[in-house]
Amino acid sequence: MRLKLKYLSFKNCCMVLMAGAGLWLTSIISSCGKGPQNEAINLNIRYQVLNLSPDVFPLDIYFNYIKANPGHLTFGVNQGYFNVPSLVSPSYVRSSDIRVDTPLFKLTDTLKRNVQYSLFITGDVANNSINTIFTVDTATLPKVGRGKVRFVDASPSGAAGLDVYANNSKAFSKILYPKYSGFVELPNGYYDFTITAAGSSTVLKTVTNYQIEDGRLYTLYTYGYTNRTDSAAFNAAFITNR
Repeated sequence: MRLKLKYLSFKNCCMVLMAGAGLWLTSIISSCGKGPQNEAINLNIRYQVLNLSPDVFPLDIYFNYIKANPGHLTFGVNQGYFNVPSLVSPSYVRSSDIRVDTPLFKLTDTLKRNVQYSLFITGDVANNSINTIFTVDTATLPKVGRGKVRFVDASPSGAAGLDVYANNSKAFSKILYPKYSGFVELPNGYYDFTITAAGSSTVLKTVTNYQIEDGRLYTLYTYGYTNRTDSAAFNAAFITNR
């Protein structure tokens, strides 16, 4: 009887040790799932930054001290959307030059789960005119057979307002810098988007033969300067938001 009791005691000890090891392993797995990447997936917040300032260094964006963009944000290059790793403050944009410690600016916009956003950085460092335009890129879907387009005036040369024509029909009127329009619906098809100064017939830029597809959301934006002929000259481009 004494031997049997000893055997049962040893068996119970083994079971306790095994249970303890299982809890320890579960704890490790659980803690591993709480890293930045997992949090970013759970938040499902997609964000993109367009560096449209010709004289600023390449930039990086941080959320809770975690760098979010996959590569440095260089002038005129659209890297597309990335996941926001955290909603914990601080959030800021800073130079990719490690010698520059001070953030270029802090982010104060409220972000919500399951929403897409864009941040346009424009203006110049030289004359202390750095500016930002923040947009919410999630919207109701267009009717069947249509897409939605909006316009962002991110060109300092567009301070007096810009008009946009879609196949010779005015789509956006006098959008001031640094502002943007709401989404408008357009039938599916190919369009020439012509941009002029507000009330003028002088063409500043035309984006030709651009396809608007069923159910898609797009943003047309301008940047650069009409008085320059280098890489910082007035320009326009599209983003597909959905």
